[in-house]
Amino acid sequence: MSKKKVVVALGHRALGTTMPEQYKATRKTAKAIADLVEAGADVVISHSNAPQVGMIHTAMNEFSKEREDYTQAPMSVCSAMSQGYVGYDLQNAIRAELLKRGVYRPVCTIITQVMVDPYDDAFTEPVKVIGRLLSKEEAEQEEKHGNYVTEVEGGYRRIVAAPKPQGIIEIDSIKALSDQGQVVIACGGGGIPVLAQGVELHGASAVIEKDYASGRMAELLNADALMILTSVEHVCVGYNTDQEVPLEHISVEDAQQYINSGQFEPNTMLPKIEAGVSFLEKGNGRKVIITSIDKALEGYLGKTGTIIE
Repeated sequence: MSKKKVVVALGHRALGTTMPEQYKATRKTAKAIADLVEAGADVVISHSNAPQVGMIHTAMNEFSKEREDYTQAPMSVCSAMSQGYVGYDLQNAIRAELLKRGVYRPVCTIITQVMVDPYDDAFTEPVKVIGRLLSKEEAEQEEKHGNYVTEVEGGYRRIVAAPKPQGIIEIDSIKALSDQGQVVIACGGGGIPVLAQGVELHGASAVIEKDYASGRMAELLNADALMILTSVEHVCVGYNTDQEVPLEHISVEDAQQYINSGQFEPNTMLPKIEAGVSFLEKGNGRKVIITSIDKALEGYLGKTGTIIE
């Protein structure tokens, strides 16, 4: 089988939530990635980070309350820390799994910055919940600092914007390493959202949906396939109803019609389908595969999953 460049987007199931869960989950995930490598894929990996970045954000901010000489950690810094933390476990697990199979393939993590548009409407309509439950007094303090909060059961939570990715700062490095046969982990958690100010890049108080960032990275790498590994073997229409139907092989036009008819949940499946459609519309001969991590190899070989092309 000829080599194909494949961007693999890992969801929450591939990583777990706590440190022990993540350590265990990445060992299982490594087997799926090694299967793809052995099948002839040049793999570039992206991943979610919601529990991890939330844990880091909470820990850093709680620590700052106890020490006057420490300030609260910006979201961009928390995102960078989560990329390193998740990448560390992933790259070690994948390296070990490949070596067990007699495959020598360097594995690396790139701390990745993703450009966002300062005029993106998302900055005036924040939707991503982060951090722990806050009291009314703590919520008021967050608002005094210019942050957004929302009332939830039992208290308040901070919310941040989720702008769309525009460009990937380290894309040339990602491409160079991937072209040399390395397994590259990049755009973790959707990447660190940054804004350009002259020659400098400044972190934005936001998070980027990792599926959109994965699709953008696949586009810029001119990948052959975008594989989104999630908790289900197939995307379904009529989900959780008695009309539920699994989708197997569909066209871009079919996918767009399902989007237009509201078939996909906005915060779960919709970003995956939209990212896939955008990737396919910007190149020829491409394929999108959405399936569970347990079926990654079968999906890559076209034996299961939802395939859009």
